[in-house]
Amino acid sequence: MKTLFFFIQSHWLLHQLQNKSDNFTAYSKQIMTRKVELDCGVIWVHDRILINEMSEGALLDVATNRKILQIGSESFGHDYFGYISHRIHSYAVNPMVYRESAEHPRLKAIAVVSENALTRQTARVERQFYTNKNSFEIFSSLEEAKVWMMEQINAYSKVKSLKG
Repeated sequence: MKTLFFFIQSHWLLHQLQNKSDNFTAYSKQIMTRKVELDCGVIWVHDRILINEMSEGALLDVATNRKILQIGSESFGHDYFGYISHRIHSYAVNPMVYRESAEHPRLKAIAVVSENALTRQTARVERQFYTNKNSFEIFSSLEEAKVWMMEQINAYSKVKSLKG
């Protein structure tokens, strides 16, 4: 896996996210992003969010899912994190990945993003395999998914801090 680090200057994105949710007020003007290239696609590592962009015709199987979860564990340590499937291309998903993902102690939410209505409908079927259906949402916009994801992660983090 090749890893690239770079910083993105994005005043517009920061402004948009802050207007949608107070959860993003902690973001600085420089948002660190890491790109991890897999044989079947790319993982973008953001602040407590993995964004997956699979290649056209790829298969998201259990072995690939384990690699993705490992990237999350290595990137975020003991922090909770979320996973966004940004479905730009058409690819297959083994529904067993959702059962395994639900057992990961730090993964707290999954979102699927697609502008394609049929792809979103397929994601609704996939949601049935994820045991915590309240933490699996479907969006047509990546920005909406990011806002929702940070709300989910922050909710778990607050509960954790209250328990001490």
